[in-house]
Amino acid sequence: MKSVNWGIIGCGDVTEVKSGPAFHKVENSRLVAVMRRNGELAKDYAKRHHVPKWYNDADVLIADPEINAVYIATPPSSHKEYTIKAAKIGKPVYVEKPMATHYNDCLSMIEICQEKKVPLFVAYYRRTLPRFLKIKSLLEENVIGKIRTVNIFFYQSPSQKDLNGEKHWRVNPQIAGGGYFYDLASHMFDLLQYYLGDIEFAYGHHSNQMGLYEAEDTVSAIFTFTSGILGTGIWNFCAYDDLDRTEIVGDRGRITYATFANDPIILETKTYRKELSIAHPDHVQQPLIQTVVNDLLGKAKCPSTGITAAKTNRILDLILGKI
Repeated sequence: MKSVNWGIIGCGDVTEVKSGPAFHKVENSRLVAVMRRNGELAKDYAKRHHVPKWYNDADVLIADPEINAVYIATPPSSHKEYTIKAAKIGKPVYVEKPMATHYNDCLSMIEICQEKKVPLFVAYYRRTLPRFLKIKSLLEENVIGKIRTVNIFFYQSPSQKDLNGEKHWRVNPQIAGGGYFYDLASHMFDLLQYYLGDIEFAYGHHSNQMGLYEAEDTVSAIFTFTSGILGTGIWNFCAYDDLDRTEIVGDRGRITYATFANDPIILETKTYRKELSIAHPDHVQQPLIQTVVNDLLGKAKCPSTGITAAKTNRILDLILGKI
């Protein structure tokens, strides 16, 4: 493979700015085709993003001989199906997060890709963003000493869409795997495992307090890393206001950061307090996509694979009592 020729399955909102344009901008990469079940929407996307081909059938896109890598940007319930189809004809896969609706599906995706010797990557793009790499470097430099605990606080007020009773896939467990917790906490746990190693044990409680949709809207959890670090978390999607705060506490200080908001990173010790503001690139998936391309071309390794991403699905499923 001298260059990576991408086909996108599911060109919805996530591909408009976060990922889609990056496939043209990454070195040794180009976007060849897109697919959406509504052909007119696929055609419109292709025209606006200067993509040569469009399809309304995923099987046709996967079979296109010009395409040598597939980006699956559909809701999680179809990730396994499309991954298997691409892997069976030897095409590498880059799939959106969460990796699947169930941990067992993640294992099936890994198994078929290993059997067919096909690389499998997952879009946990925060692993390559400068903001979060700065936190990783602070931890590696032992700035806050030996890590003792992690605490996650995430509150979000209901959207008008949910208050109006509008049905959408992110709060349909059959399509999304869970609700907003499954969608958003996946990024949080992936980052923490990137920073601090695997989470060995997790347990949680969940409820639907407002009854706006089928999925859970409130979750609490405790978790333990293999290193012995302890963690707690609370996610409330029916709060009066929004809060996005994760704190990593060491024996000499604390790092506090937002996973989704652009709030400054706060570094605190007994002697000083420092705020670090680091902007995101225009297309937040571009740095990770570059590592995927580099990996496929044999130049470097991508930090977010099916194996790393499946570990996050396992944690989500343990907390929600799915396994």
